[in-house]
Amino acid sequence: MDYRKYHQTYYVRLDKEDEIISSLLEICRKEDIASAIFSGIGGCKHAEIQTFIPESGTFETQELSGMLELISLNGNIVRDEDGSLFHHTHALFSFKKDGVHCTAGGHIKSVTVLYTAEIELRPVIGGVIGRKKDPETNTGFWNF
Repeated sequence: MDYRKYHQTYYVRLDKEDEIISSLLEICRKEDIASAIFSGIGGCKHAEIQTFIPESGTFETQELSGMLELISLNGNIVRDEDGSLFHHTHALFSFKKDGVHCTAGGHIKSVTVLYTAEIELRPVIGGVIGRKKDPETNTGFWNF
């Protein structure tokens, strides 16, 4: 992993075997970033994608492996109620399965880079966005 800060934005290059979410959280801890948004693209080899099931209040996980084109990565990092960093990330991947071009996307638990990922990390300027739990769904939402 390597990154640079230009003005108020961090440009992050992740390399083979880097895990995207933990790398972004590491940068936020190191640079004392309390809340940020990010987006990116890249080539990945493994992803855990989750879909929230409202009826049960749980997530179903789908694992993808192989050559995964990271078409779109979007998310945010905020402080949880206990002060720890928390991410909320969604992504879309394209890949071939049995000779057919496919796509899959959703909430991201983890993503491992195959050859590179390029991510723009934009800290919130002039304030901090927190996270609070919704008692009905037990999921988290932004807290201003």
